[in-house]
Amino acid sequence: MRTHDYDYPESEMDERESLYFDTISLADSEAAAAAAHRKSLSQSRNTIYHSAVDLAGDETRNSLRLGGSSSAAAEHRLPWQPGYRQSTALEHLNGAGYGVGGGDQADAAIAAQVLALQNGRTHLPTGIGVGGGGGGAGGVYSYSRSGAGGGGSGDDETYRRFNDGSRSVDFVLAYKGEDVDEVAASKRRIFEANLMSEGIQLEYYKEQWVHFVKLHAPAEVLYRYAEILKIKMPLKIIPGQEQIIADTTPDFRAVSRICRSLFSSVQLNTELFPERKPRIHLEFARKYLELYDEEHPNYFDESTRYSIINFIMQRQQFEGGEEKADNLGIEKLIEDGVYLCAYTLHDKDTRGKLLKEWANIGKWKNLQPLDHIKDYFGPKVALYFAWLGFYTQMLIPVSILGILFFVYGFLTWNSDPISFDICNDNETIMCPQCDRGCKFWRLNETCTSSRFNYLIDNQMTMVFAFVMAIWAVIYLELWKRYSAGLVHRWGLTGFNHHVEHPRPQYLAKISNSKRFSDKLNDPKTSFDPDVPFWSTKFLPNFTSYSIMVLFICISLIAVAAVIIYRMAQRASHTILANENTMTYRIMVLPITAGFLDLIVISILDMAYSNLAVRLTNYEYCRTQTEYDESLTIKNYVFQFVNYYSSLFYIAFLKGKFVGYPSKYNRIFSFRQEECNPGGCLMELCVQLVIIMVGKQAVNAIVEMLIPFLMRTAKEFSQRYDWYRRHSEQKLVPSTNQFTEDFNLLPTENSSLYEEYLEMVVQYGFITLFSLAFPLAPLLALINNVIEVRLDAIKMLRFMRRPVGMRARNIGVWQSIMAVVTHIAVASSAMIIAFSSNFIPKLVYKATHDDPELNGYLNFTLATFYTKDYGTQSLLDVSAQANVTECHYIEFRNDPWENPPYKRPMIYWKILTARLAFIVIYQNIITMLQGILRWAVPDVSGRLLKRIKRENFLLREHIIEYEKRQAQEVTQSQTQPTVGGGAAVTKTETDNFLRQRQNGSDAAAGDNATTYV
Repeated sequence: MRTHDYDYPESEMDERESLYFDTISLADSEAAAAAAHRKSLSQSRNTIYHSAVDLAGDETRNSLRLGGSSSAAAEHRLPWQPGYRQSTALEHLNGAGYGVGGGDQADAAIAAQVLALQNGRTHLPTGIGVGGGGGGAGGVYSYSRSGAGGGGSGDDETYRRFNDGSRSVDFVLAYKGEDVDEVAASKRRIFEANLMSEGIQLEYYKEQWVHFVKLHAPAEVLYRYAEILKIKMPLKIIPGQEQIIADTTPDFRAVSRICRSLFSSVQLNTELFPERKPRIHLEFARKYLELYDEEHPNYFDESTRYSIINFIMQRQQFEGGEEKADNLGIEKLIEDGVYLCAYTLHDKDTRGKLLKEWANIGKWKNLQPLDHIKDYFGPKVALYFAWLGFYTQMLIPVSILGILFFVYGFLTWNSDPISFDICNDNETIMCPQCDRGCKFWRLNETCTSSRFNYLIDNQMTMVFAFVMAIWAVIYLELWKRYSAGLVHRWGLTGFNHHVEHPRPQYLAKISNSKRFSDKLNDPKTSFDPDVPFWSTKFLPNFTSYSIMVLFICISLIAVAAVIIYRMAQRASHTILANENTMTYRIMVLPITAGFLDLIVISILDMAYSNLAVRLTNYEYCRTQTEYDESLTIKNYVFQFVNYYSSLFYIAFLKGKFVGYPSKYNRIFSFRQEECNPGGCLMELCVQLVIIMVGKQAVNAIVEMLIPFLMRTAKEFSQRYDWYRRHSEQKLVPSTNQFTEDFNLLPTENSSLYEEYLEMVVQYGFITLFSLAFPLAPLLALINNVIEVRLDAIKMLRFMRRPVGMRARNIGVWQSIMAVVTHIAVASSAMIIAFSSNFIPKLVYKATHDDPELNGYLNFTLATFYTKDYGTQSLLDVSAQANVTECHYIEFRNDPWENPPYKRPMIYWKILTARLAFIVIYQNIITMLQGILRWAVPDVSGRLLKRIKRENFLLREHIIEYEKRQAQEVTQSQTQPTVGGGAAVTKTETDNFLRQRQNGSDAAAGDNATTYV
């Protein structure tokens, strides 16, 4: 995208442009270029004038001179419009460029020269004025080189408007101008004619290799479809409305002032984003047109207009004859290549405000302008950012608690008896951890790892797990309450998905089926035939989910392969020179395995993400909601297994079924991995950090770096004309808003699937495994603070503007997080029971008179006679080291006990205590979560009361309005209207409404009909 008017490569000039190009001298530097440009325009004005006048003939020359004395010419002189090119330069010169009057033909002649410079640029030359005029209302237009309604800078009235400068461009269709396919051209003509029959106004721009069709929806079309779609609009203030708001708003003004003063640095810029007062909303009806507040920003805002036009385009036929299932909708046209794309336009001013105050990393601590995000992107996108911001704020308290628990571990570092005994034990010899190449090692070699293990496995681990379980429920319940307030403020209370129009892909799919040929020919069912589940839908669904299960098995096999790799590395003695040190075995090996896990997970993620779309396309998903939910569930189930399986292995399986030295349990002749004497929580912590942080880093690269590189490559190739010199032209010079947005990345799916998935997977990390690393919420908080701004930057800078969609919640993601919260309770209980020392310590204290745990370390170790080894290599090692006995981590009988190496009674007591703890913990937490869900309703009592009272007030307001309208009709039929009578009637109505509202609390409970 060029940012200066003088940045114009000569390769883009045609012969006619180059004829005049030498009259303008361009300087090298920016400042000099601008000055030279203005000066040369002034000096060469007469020269250009004579060149143009000579083409028209000598008869008009005298009448066209600049500064002529004719007063009539001065009166009819119109300012030159640099973006206006409905006719050619010669037509402007001869008077055809204006509907009325001749205009300033000398300026039009200059237009022929300057517009040559304008081709491919985004800004007008400095000092050139912009006029108002020209153009008819509606219809189909064709343009020459620069095109009306598009050329010029962002300050031009036609930059994102029609030629007349007043009608906005609400939607844009793009197609290849060099397309010679007559079938595609016929489809476009029929489709565009049908759009015009719906009242949509069209205007064409055919000056580049891509041709554009600009669409505008006039007020009558918006009114008609807003009523059909039951879109709610804000009403004018109703008498008594302020009292309802005051009564249902908590009086925390003093606290609010204190909070605003304390957190003034995070508040929004009220000059750019003024705070909006609450309004009552009513489903749009043309008969109540005068009741709506046309001055309110939400009254037919851009996202509403775009959604209406998108709905119209989804239902238009593009083939002649009878309407069928496979000849409807813009999506089908794009899929067939008839159109390249269909998109809405960014707004320069609003976009600039959002980029400055919202999509800015420097504003990371500021609140989000949710009302303005909703106006710009629609409620569905605004709800995503509202949820992400709320989730990020809710991470603050648990992040602080995680830091405190981590600090507690450091402060009590030296008070842990287990790590103290390990570090001061110089006599305990441990058995080799592999069959070949491993030697006996002393227990104090794990001193460092045992100390770090204490940071996450101490007295506060149980408390942190309890806090996270309660936090998860509080977060979900408070989000429901918060979103209910947002939805009510945006006029979406009571909104639900009405009968959705079938997806074009779904209709095309069933149209190709011989089974439905009869139904498609039936006029009653041709648009939406009934598709039975068992005979038609079952096989695609079964196949789709079977392939999903297959990929889940592949993911599990990949995790198992990494586990076997770890076993093989432990059995090898040729990896590093110091491979026998405990630091390598406990720290280096888990880290390398963790990165290997991350690579495998990322590859499977990318492979399955593309496959999941294909599988969902194979199914019979009738509506877009069904499609999104099916894709979401399939993807998340796979991602759950893909990302969490290795963590579940470390938490629940590693070191639990190792066996003992004379009888190890083996997999492919490899011994199973053992936990270090401090437990497996340390390795779980390392794995969690690598996968969690690594995933966030990969997502950041995919989301931001790739779009940035693609945009940079486009700008680079456009500036140096790389595509034209090396291959066919792929870029569209950015001369106006719709050509600029054409070069942006498409918004493929407005369901925000990728964004939601990333955050919900992160939510699983911190709820399922955060007790293994208390700082996990802090890492998530840091990531999310940046993620909010990066997502905003991506959507504003790199992506086309999505079509606004209505929504009242975050959809199936709410249910997924609720399920993850339930699983997290069981996960935390099992991690505490089987991966920490919490239960063994309790049993030890209960069975031994040792409250200080001085003998606990020996309690967890068993003894083994080296003469009982069944492997010759280990026998040779023990003979060389002159070691007769060694120790290993297990609850087994010593060799001198009968029977040797068998499970003692204490093992079964500990196992019973572990199972009992899981049952008790789950039931207690589940009960507390249920109490919290009951105690925290989804919608606050104040909001419910306000909705009921507003519904009552609105019904009374409509009744009185209907009565007043009926009286006016009656009076107009019987006698002339008396002046002031209507005003008196309205005053009486307002007083009546106030009186009814003051005593309407009992009646307000009737909300059988929801208006608000």
